[in-house]
Amino acid sequence: MTLIGFVRHGVTDWNYEYRAQGHTDIPLNDEGRRQAELLAKRMENEEWDYIYSSDLSRALETAQMMGRIKNIEVKTDPRLREMNGGLIEGTTEQERVNKWGYGWSKLDLGIEPNDEIVARGMKCIMDICERHPDKKVLIISHAALIGRTLKKLIPHVDTEVHLDNTSVTILNKSQVRWDCALYNCTIHLTAK
Repeated sequence: MTLIGFVRHGVTDWNYEYRAQGHTDIPLNDEGRRQAELLAKRMENEEWDYIYSSDLSRALETAQMMGRIKNIEVKTDPRLREMNGGLIEGTTEQERVNKWGYGWSKLDLGIEPNDEIVARGMKCIMDICERHPDKKVLIISHAALIGRTLKKLIPHVDTEVHLDNTSVTILNKSQVRWDCALYNCTIHLTAK
């Protein structure tokens, strides 16, 4: 049975400012690094065989902290990047409304369509599972890519809650379907 752990990257300044990040390569801020360190400590006593990450620095830095603790080389895959936000990248909701009006989300602003996000997420995950059958694999990525892909993988599970920074979601693949063993867990952020 293949087991996949999905992890959203640590927080960035743009997360705090509610700016659309997309493919823009925004690094972790100090709080994001602290979150990633707490996550790495949590993972220290867990067994993982491989770590894959988006090539964007906020995910990669999060992954590398875990890689150092686990002594696992982090492999990057650009298919794990956040959705491409097109013209909205770097903007807040208010800035989008000011520039394009309240109907901005219905305009063609170069935002990557949901079906394309899901297709690349699914393809990447299936490739990883095929490459590492019956292994435990951590995937560090972004909220939109993970969230939309989870809706496809586990449609029988309520995944409406927005994924928190450094949250852990664990899926295992049986012969019939994917099952969710853990969703959006951030216990490492509150543990004493």
